[in-house]
Parts: sequence; C-alpha cells; structure tokens
Amino acid sequence: MNLQSKLREKKYDQIWNLYCGFLDLDIDGFMSIQNRLMLEQIEIWSNSILGKSVLKERVPKTIDEFRKIVPLTTYDDYADILLQKKAETLPENPVIWIQTTWEGGKHPIKVAPYTRSMLDVYKNNVTACLLLSTSKKKGHFNVSETDKILYGLAPLPYATGILPLLLNEEINIEFLPAVKEAEDMTFSERNKLGFKMAMKGGVDYFFGLGSVVYAISRSFGELNSKTSGGFSSLLKCKPKMIYRILRGKYISKKENRPMIPKDIFKLKGFMVAGTDNKCYKDDLEYLWGIRPMEIFAGTEPTVIGTETWTRSGMYFFPDSCFYEFISEKDMYRNLDDPNYQPPTYLMNEVIPGEKYELVISVLKGGAFARYRVGDVYRCVGLTNKEDDTRIPRFEYIDRVPTVIDIAGFTRISKNGIENALKLSGLKVVNWTAKKTYNDNNKPYMHLFIEMEENALVNGAVNTEIIKEILTTYFKYLDQDYRDLKKILGMDPLVVTILRCGTFSNYFNKYNKNISKINASEYELIELLGAQELQRSERQVI
Repeated sequence: MNLQSKLREKKYDQIWNLYCGFLDLDIDGFMSIQNRLMLEQIEIWSNSILGKSVLKERVPKTIDEFRKIVPLTTYDDYADILLQKKAETLPENPVIWIQTTWEGGKHPIKVAPYTRSMLDVYKNNVTACLLLSTSKKKGHFNVSETDKILYGLAPLPYATGILPLLLNEEINIEFLPAVKEAEDMTFSERNKLGFKMAMKGGVDYFFGLGSVVYAISRSFGELNSKTSGGFSSLLKCKPKMIYRILRGKYISKKENRPMIPKDIFKLKGFMVAGTDNKCYKDDLEYLWGIRPMEIFAGTEPTVIGTETWTRSGMYFFPDSCFYEFISEKDMYRNLDDPNYQPPTYLMNEVIPGEKYELVISVLKGGAFARYRVGDVYRCVGLTNKEDDTRIPRFEYIDRVPTVIDIAGFTRISKNGIENALKLSGLKVVNWTAKKTYNDNNKPYMHLFIEMEENALVNGAVNTEIIKEILTTYFKYLDQDYRDLKKILGMDPLVVTILRCGTFSNYFNKYNKNISKINASEYELIELLGAQELQRSERQVI
C-alpha cells in the first residue's frame, strides 16, 4: 500500500511510523540500522569490479576493517568508470543515471548511478519530508491526494527531477506545472505557468532551491501582474482564489506595498533545498507567512536530511548513507598537508558545537564509498526536548573551504579563478578570494588581487573594469555562474585591488602562504592590516 491508499483508509499512525518513525530512534537504534545496512553494502561493493579496483584483493569483513582499508575518496576516484556509465562494474545495476556539474572550466559534468533500491529509499524519505513540512508536532501531518505543489527545482537528468516521479508513486499530488510539460520549458516559463496555475486553483506546497524561491517570491507582484491577465482571467479562477486575490490586493494597497505571496496563498508545507538557505529563511517566512523547512540532498548522497516542525536542525535518514565525519581541525590539517589522512567519527561520536566535513558511503548498491561530499555541518545537539528526539541533529554550514558556493548555484574553485584570470589577460601577480555576505546577509565572492606595477598606470584599469572582464570569463567557463545573473539577478563578484607588494610583505612577515580560495578573516587581516582591510571594504561595498 502506498501513502495514498493509507490516507484513504485513515491509517495515520501507520503512515507516521513508516515514514517518520526514524525520529523515535535513540542513537543505539540509529547505529543498529546504519551498521546492518553498511555490512550488506560492504559485501556487494567489495565483490564489484569498482570495489575490487579500490580494495586491491583485500576483503573487509567488518565495518572497522572497511574504514581502515578503503581510503577517503573524491569524484576523481570514480570518474573513469562512472563517466563511461559502465554498469557491469558497479555493485548493483543502476536504473537511472543522475547528472550535475562538476567543476566549471575544468570538468563539465559528473554522473551518479541510482539503483532501484536506492530509489525506493529516496521515495520513502522524500515522502517523510512532505509529511514533516506540514507537521506541527510529533505524529501530526496534513497531506491530501488533492493537494497541489509548486515545484521550483530542475528536471531530469538532475537529481531534483526524480522527486516528482517518485512522489507520484506514493500519492497523486498535482505538480504545477505538470512534470512532462515542464521538461520542455525554460526555468522562467515553468515559473510563470506554475504561478498562473496557482492563481487560478490555489497551491498547498512550494518546494525549490532557497535562493531561487527567494528571487521568485520577491518579484511576485510583478509576476502576478504579468500572469493575471485582468478581470477576464480573474473569472477563470476558483471562487476561493477570486476572494483571496481581491483581498490580497486590498491588503497590499492598504499597507502601501507590493503584493506578496502570503496575501493570496496559505501553504500547508514549504520546503527549501540547496546551500545558503540561512540567508533566505527569515525573508521567505515574511513573504509566505510560513517558515520554510530545510532538507538536504545531493547528486551523490541522494536525500539525506530534513528538519522537523521545530525548524531547529536537520536529522539524517539512517537508510540513505552510512555517515562518517571529519572534524574541522583535521579537515584544515589535511588541506595544509594533503598526505595527512584525517580520522573519521561516526554518528554516535559527534560532539555538539563541533563542525564536521561529511563523508558518506551510499547504501543499497550505491557506487560511492567513504566519499567526501564537500559539505560542512555543525552538530547542534544530541537530543532535543522540543521535538522529543534522541539522535544528533545538524545545521548546514557551507561547502568545504576549497570551494566558494554562491546561493547553491555555482561552485567556484581555485582552478576556476585561475582560468578566468589567465583568459582575461590581466597582469595579476597574486590573488586570494573569500565568500562573504553583504549588509542584507546575501552571499558574494570577494576577490582580492595584486597587479603588476605598470598595469595601473594612469588609472587605465580599475576595480569596475576588472570586475567586468572577469565576470565575462567566469560566465564563459561556468554555465552555473551565468545562471546566477540570468535566473537570480545576482552579481556575485566584488573586486578589491591591493597595493603592489602586499603579498610579498605578508609572506616576508609571516613566512607562510595565504589560502587562495576562501581565505580566512584572520589571513585577510594579517595580509592587509586591520586599517587597510576596513578601507578596502568601504571601497567596494
């Protein structure tokens, strides 16, 4: 029986226990599921051609042996096999291959295989997210087969394109617009049609990338005026929507502001995915009248975590992946010394307040083992009286320090910046970059550069010219960077030109190098000096 059948028979307790019962686990119960599934995965992974290529004829019998034998991996370790889609080399036969960008300017795409068993787990866990998005307390949810969902995520072959297909195996929720129809539309076309349909018949859920949802929501008044079509279109709406639209227009006019979504819509559930959601949650709550629930998913790990009704941290699903954690201290030590092998900790070993880089082994026949996803989380607690849980919960911090992720759209690396600088022809001697936030708490990349002395003669080059040149090449190298402006209306680059000799003075004084990417505040203060840093910030922001 799927969710829809259980709803019709009013088996509400059974529904909660099946999809959200993991929240009742204590840490021993959580680890019991982790260990059982991981032992199953070790057996099939070790017997695959992929596994044997890593193990070198060694066969681990326990999880401890597996963690000792199998090194920490990145996508480079799988690229030769996965990019050729060699299904016969994998632990289990994949039924679908999911695609995403890898690294702009260097590697165009990476792909990940999904088995049927992985999809079944994905389906159950995304159903749990749907239920929890409507929940107000443990055991409570408000889901109906007549519900409608405004869906603002990418279609297949991206991972988010699986969600509507799997969710429809559980319940006939209507997607706005329909999935098959949306596949042939541009992002802008999908959003306009989705809102047009919502205005006519209402909507119960909104699910999208936090930054995208924010951009759409801010322009709601403009989007509404373009899609409403006047009085004749209003008559095509359901009576309840006519009332809400007229009431919304009255309220916004009375308060002397543009119309915002909560003037018209009353959502049951609101879900956001992606990075930088902490920058958008408060604004989205104001715009929609409901606080969004954050979930975490990725191409390689699938859906792995969700918040609950308290919106006070994400809980990991015990059956998606086997989780290991690298402490922040060891992560930085490994960045300084690539030969250093950082130890990992299990879910029952994490410490509240500590930050960790996530390492996953995908269960149910997945290809990735001890895989460094590239994401950093903070453990915010081991229990929570507010929602009566006894398993660790986490908040998403950001990508690892070697990547600057802006709004969940683009992942800028040292290689990407160096390629853009090289193609630009600018006479840059040294540079460093940092992800930071403006006065409105929105993310951007701050690039500090030092140029050859003669490059700045007579003011022929300034920060605006350099910014324009580099933006052109970032867009050329990285489709996702281009979409930041096109879809979000965001210009993520700020440039500061440092006086000649700044880097050499730093190196001579401190006898060490500065991180090229995501430089720390401490490094920047040392590099520039506190007064110079403040002057630079005033210059560019």
